[in-house]
Amino acid sequence: MKKIILLFAFIFPTILMAQLNTDLGHLYPGEEVVIKTQDDWGKENYKKVINEFKNDPLKLGEIVFLGNSITAGGGNWSLRLDHPNIKNRGIGGDTTDGVLARLDEVIYFQPEAVFLLIGINDLWNNNLTDSFVNNVGENIIEIARTIIKKSPKTKMFVQTVLPIGKQEYIEPIKNLNDIIKSNAEFYNVIDLYVEFVNEKGLMQEELTTDGVHLNEKGYQKWVKTVKPIFYSFKKKSKKPYDTKLF
Repeated sequence: MKKIILLFAFIFPTILMAQLNTDLGHLYPGEEVVIKTQDDWGKENYKKVINEFKNDPLKLGEIVFLGNSITAGGGNWSLRLDHPNIKNRGIGGDTTDGVLARLDEVIYFQPEAVFLLIGINDLWNNNLTDSFVNNVGENIIEIARTIIKKSPKTKMFVQTVLPIGKQEYIEPIKNLNDIIKSNAEFYNVIDLYVEFVNEKGLMQEELTTDGVHLNEKGYQKWVKTVKPIFYSFKKKSKKPYDTKLF
C-alpha cells in the first residue's frame, strides 16, 4: 500500500504539470502563424523563442518587459532593476504584429506592470511611408489598449522607440513617437528616445554596438531612465497610477 501511495504521489504532480502545460498551449501562437512584417530570420526566431516561452510561462502578477531584440538583449531585468518577478518577453526580430499575436500569455497572467518597447523592426523591414508609420503607431496603441482592457489592474508603460544610426529613419521614428505620445490617454509614456538621441537625430554612438542594438552602457542608460519610474509606481502599487510620464 505504501508503494502505491508513493507511486501516486510521484505520478500525480507529473500528470498535473503536463496537463497544465497542455492547457496553456492555446496562449501562444502556433507553428502555422506567420507574421508578415517580420523578416525571414525574425519569423524563424519568433517560433523558436515562442517555444521557449511555452516551457517557461509567466506567473501571475509578474512585471513584463515586452518587445524585440533590444528588450531581449537586456537579459535579466530583475537583476538590472534589483527587483524580483520581472520577466523578459523580448523576441529578436519581432514587430508590432508579432506582439499582438502573442498577447494572450501576457493577459492570462494579469501582470502587475508591462513595459513595452516595439516598432523599429516594422520600419526596418518594410517601407517608411506616412501611412505605414501610422499603422505601426496604431498597432502600438492597440497593444496597450488590449492589455489594459483585458488586464485592468496592470500598469501599462509604453516606451518611445529609440533612434538608430541611419539618417533615413530620423523622421519616421520621430513621427512614430509623436503618435505614441499624442495618444497616451490610458497608458504611461516613458520617453527613452530623448535619452539616446544625439544632436543629429541619431543614436548616440557610445550607447550602441551597431547603430541599432545597445551595448552595456546603453542598457545602463535605459535602467537609469526607467528605475526612478519603476520604483515610483512600486511605492504606489496599492493606488491607481495615472500620471503621464512624458
